[in-house]
Formats: sequence, structure tokens, C-alpha cells
Amino acid sequence: MTARLDSTYPRRARATDAGTAPAPDLWQRGATADGVTRSGCGPSGARLHDRSHNCRVSDEQSGIPVNGTPAHPTAATPKGPRPEPIRFFGTTWLNHDNGYRARRAAVSAGSLAAAAAACVVLRLAYQGLQIAAVGGWVGLLIVVMFAACSALAFGHTWGAFTKRPDPDRQASLRGLMTIGFVGSLLAYFLRSLTEAPGEKLHREEYEKARAQYDRRTTRRTGNPARRRG
Repeated sequence: MTARLDSTYPRRARATDAGTAPAPDLWQRGATADGVTRSGCGPSGARLHDRSHNCRVSDEQSGIPVNGTPAHPTAATPKGPRPEPIRFFGTTWLNHDNGYRARRAAVSAGSLAAAAAACVVLRLAYQGLQIAAVGGWVGLLIVVMFAACSALAFGHTWGAFTKRPDPDRQASLRGLMTIGFVGSLLAYFLRSLTEAPGEKLHREEYEKARAQYDRRTTRRTGNPARRRG
């Protein structure tokens, strides 16, 4: 056994003969001076494994995304502004695909059916007031209130299809919009007959943002021949 150790590890054998502690073999045994055990990553090209902290492979070699960003972005990644989705339509309004016409028909029929059902419920409520004999002026006041709120809700909803509403004003009209929800349903019904509700506004904003992005990209790229000159 001693002869084998002498022929294989001459440095360690000499240390034993001298009566001192054998020097640690860092690459073969994997022990370092700081007491952390590792398996070699020396001239042979073996990977270094740390029991307390594993070695990190470069992104260029592994291709693993870091923080959700791919190391090698592909051409499928969209660039520039993206279309804003519309309720019930998503982004199908941009190219009129993925069931755009079917969605329009469903929204139109659904809003009309909901408005009709709401009118039936309001009619039953009015009949309940008549049975309770609360007085003719009370019933008339309720009818005028619902009619006025429905008209204002219709105008506000219709205007929001072509112009961004003021958030503060919209918050203040929340109660009115709740009472006159029949008007909002009728606005959705009429608008969905021609386009997705809000499609015109979203298309104008998207085309404007796209034009600004193209101008910035062109200005940043410039003319390569002029830059070389």
C-alpha cells in the first residue's frame, strides 16, 4: 500500500516521510482552503459543483431565460405598440378576425335581450306601485326619473365610444349610470350593429401610436451611408 501511494501521489508520500501533515489535493479530492467541498472543474474541463452554491452557466451557453427575458429573442416577439383589447371582443377588432362578426352579433342580441328583460322588470315594479296605491304623482315621478337617467346613460355611453371619458366625471355619474342601465344597453345594441363598441376610438389611438413608433424607429436608425460618411 505504501509503494502504491508513493508511485501515485509522490507529493503526499514525501510529506508523510517528512513527518508533516499531507498537503490537500484540491483537484482530486475537491476540498478547498475555505472548507467548501467541490468536485473539480480543472484542466480536464469538468464542471465545478459547489454544495453551498452551484456554478452559474452563462446565458450564451445555456439559453435559459433570465428574469423572464429570453437570452435569444426571436422574430415572433411583437415590437412596437400593441392594440388595446375591447370588452367582449379582445383584439379581434384590429383585423376583424377570430369570430369578430359573430361576437358583434352576440353582443347586439345580448344587449337587446337584456334591455327588454329590464323593461319587463321595471313594468312589474310599476304595477306593484299601482297595486300599493301610493299615488299617481309618485308613479309619474318614478317613470320620469328612470326615463331621464336612461337618456343620460345612453348619451354618456355613446360618447365614450368615440372619446375617452373623464375618470372623475365617470365616477360622479356612477349612480346615474346604475339607474339608467337600460340606456347603456341600448347604446351597446345600436353601436354593435356597425362596429365593436369603441372600435373607432381604439383604432385611432393605435394608428397614432404606431405612426409615432415608426417615426422614432426611423429617426434612430437613420441612413447608414450618411453615418459612415
